[in-house]
This record gives sequence, structure tokens and C-alpha cells, in this order.
Amino acid sequence: MNMKAGLFQQQTLKLSMTQELSQAIAILQYSSQELSSFLENKLLENPLLSLEHNSSLPDHAASGRRKSKRMSMSGNKQNFIEQLSGDAPSLEEYLLSQINIGEYTRKQQSIMLEFIRNIDENGYMRIGAGDIAEAHCVPIEEAERCLKAIQRLEPHGIGARNLQECLLIQAEYEDPDSLAKRILEHHFLLFAEKKWKEIAKKERITLKQIQDVFDYVQSLNPRPGSRFYQDKPSYITPDVVVESRDGELYVSHYENGFQELHVNELYLKKMQGHHDKSVNHFLREKWQEYQWISRGIQQRRDTILRVMTKIAECQPDCFHFGLGHLRPMTMKEISDELHIHESTVSRAVKDKYVQTPFGTFEMKTFFTSSLQSANSEDMSGQQAKIGLKRIIANESKLKPLSDLELAELLKDECGILLSRRTVAKYREQLGIPSSSKRKRFE
Repeated sequence: MNMKAGLFQQQTLKLSMTQELSQAIAILQYSSQELSSFLENKLLENPLLSLEHNSSLPDHAASGRRKSKRMSMSGNKQNFIEQLSGDAPSLEEYLLSQINIGEYTRKQQSIMLEFIRNIDENGYMRIGAGDIAEAHCVPIEEAERCLKAIQRLEPHGIGARNLQECLLIQAEYEDPDSLAKRILEHHFLLFAEKKWKEIAKKERITLKQIQDVFDYVQSLNPRPGSRFYQDKPSYITPDVVVESRDGELYVSHYENGFQELHVNELYLKKMQGHHDKSVNHFLREKWQEYQWISRGIQQRRDTILRVMTKIAECQPDCFHFGLGHLRPMTMKEISDELHIHESTVSRAVKDKYVQTPFGTFEMKTFFTSSLQSANSEDMSGQQAKIGLKRIIANESKLKPLSDLELAELLKDECGILLSRRTVAKYREQLGIPSSSKRKRFE
């Protein structure tokens, strides 16, 4: 074999993952909140960066700065109203204020404080009386008495060790001799599983009486401590807006709240005349980082706008008449139309929101699988769920429809072909119980 050693030239094309490309991909995938956090952190690291917040921009000014793409539809822009709430006492403070006006010894107050500090955010006790008794060197009966005292405080049901006890405390407060209390105390599992005929036989009462108890129990609070732990409402900031002006559909950036990245000119001018090489090297690095981030943000905005515009083009009926007219569509269809990779579409819609005349939705809402229909037309899972909700809303509450009957009605009324199992899956996703749990007794 004749082998020669030498130098040869070979031309190859290879895609390499640069730091800038990696950062641009990450920025595209960020939600609005994640992008804000990312920029706030970068402000601490890079003194050249400066952020301008457009949160007070008037609607008409925002519209003037939008880069819009036109299509036809009608609708109005949804208004966002910020709610303000004052500081309220914590659950611990609220319970202690009631204990302080009660007639308890210092030892009892100490034990009750220990109990209160072991109540979770739903209002349930997460420590046993035995543990408290051992920690405070008192008989368990004394610890139990202190726990009962807490359970008599407001909000009613507080300090319960489980759901049954929580509901019992509330029922007993309103009427110690009620049928509701008796059923909750002696037949809780049968009642919860809606095996009411067994309860009716044991208690010698009618199903209608049990139905009345059920309606009453529905009015009780299963999480009595939750109102003290409610966080301030979190508001969704849309990334894009779909709106109508003069019969034309516009897909545009949502500018109100947009953070615009700038260079800190004062810092730059101050440092530019520096003769230290390390300082100049630092400035070059931070300037390059600013350019990378700035380009990444602009690419993110452009990509999200392009993707949402194409979604609106492919789903016109959905924006005219609502989500009930959502047709099957995949991310691959959009990526093929825009000549970009499917993963780019996936990143562009991940945790991004669009404001429409019908409300604010995640962008990924508009992608849905195809279902078989009676007339061979493609239909979406969203359409099937809307049809399912409508049929169940109109069913007889005394004789609710089984999943098999629902499948038949979806076929006859909506032209949607679904198996019984798929109907059950969609029903559970909608949070709708089975027919036996939906039945009412009059």
C-alpha cells in the first residue's frame, strides 16, 4: 500500500454553538417575567446596561410605536386593571389576638402558641397532641384541651387534623344536632364516594335529605386558613396583541411594560478615557455583552411577532368567533410556513401570552391535535371539549349522561367521533366528575 504524508486542504460546513447564539436561544425561550429577572441580574453584572420601563405608556402612544401586521377581524382591546390591597394580619396574629382576650393560663397560652405555629397555610394542624404534650411536659389530655380551644376560634374549622374534622367543626358550630354533623361524623367515606343509598338505609332517611346535606357541605370552607396566605394577584403581561381597527386585524407587540435596553452613557464616557489596559478590556467585554443581549431581545420580539402573525393567518375563525372555532394545527405547520425550525416555534410560544378580543391566552393554546369527524373534516380537541361542556351543561341533573352516551351525542350533535375513553379523559381534564357523581336527588 502506497501512503504519503502531506498537507491537504478540505472545505467543510459546520454549525458551531457560539456564546451569542446560546444566549439568543435562551432569551427567546424566556417568559416576560424570566426576561425581566434576567435583565435585572445583568444590570448588577454589567455597569454599561440601563433599562427604560414603558409601564406608564398611554394606549394611543403604545399603538403608535407598534410594528403591526394587518389582517381582518373585529374586537376591542382588553383592559388590565391593577388591584391594590393593604396589609392584613397573618393567621398566627389573628388567632393570637383571640387567645389574648380569652381566659387561659400562661402554660395554656404557651401550648396553644406551639399548636398555632404548626398550622399550615390551609388551616390544618400538622403536629400531634402527643408531640406537644411531650415537648411541654404536660399530660396529653391537657394538650388535647388546648387544641380544642384553638378549634373553637375563628375562622371556623381552623386547627383540624383532616378534612372530615374541618367540616365537622363548622357543621357543629352552626347546629350540633344537625343531620349534616351526623353524616359527616359517622358516614364520611360513604358520603364522599356518593354511596348514598347505604347512608339512607342506615339512617332511615331519603336521598333528597342527603342531597340537601351535600348542598350544605358544599357551602363550607375546606381550607379555612387559605385567605390569610393569599399572595398578591399575579398579572399576566401579554407579549403580543391581536386587535381590530377599522375592520383590519393587527398583530403587534404589547409595548406597555416593555423594558428597553440602553447603554449607560454617563458611565461609558467616564471610563472611555481610562489608560488602564485592564479597564479597557473590561469595557470591551461589557460592550460586546450589551450588543449580544440587545440583538437577542430584538430577535425574540421579531420571532414572537412572526409566529403569532402566522398563527392568526392560519386560525382566522378562531379570532373572529372564539376558541370554539380552533382548527387542528401543529407547530411544524407554522415552522414550515416561516422556514424556521420547529424548535424555534416551540421556544417562541413557550410561556408567551397573546391578548385577544376574547381574553388573554397562552400562545401554545392555538396548537391542537386533529380529531376524526363524521364528515371527514379535521376538528380540534378544543372543539370537542367545548361541545362536551355544552352537552353536560344541558343534561338532566336527575339522570346525567354516561361517557358512552356523551360520545354518541358528540357524534350526533357536533360531528365529532370520540371513544368512550377519550370522552372520559377530556371530561377529567375539564374537571367534570363522572355521571354517578353528577347525579342529583330531588
